Amino acid sequence: MAHGTIVISCRRHGKDPLAYLRDVLSRLPAMTSRDDLVPLLPANWVTPGGK
Repeated sequence: MAHGTIVISCRRHGKDPLAYLRDVLSRLPAMTSRDDLVPLLPANWVTPGGK
């Protein structure tokens, strides 16, 4: 049920859930520490290109 929680969180923060998941899943392999994850939380995430 975690996927439903992610979608709801994205919507609450005005983020497109599909764009969010695509971007975050592509960035995850490069993450090296927990601090790298903070910008990827739905509340902090910025669309690629800063739009």
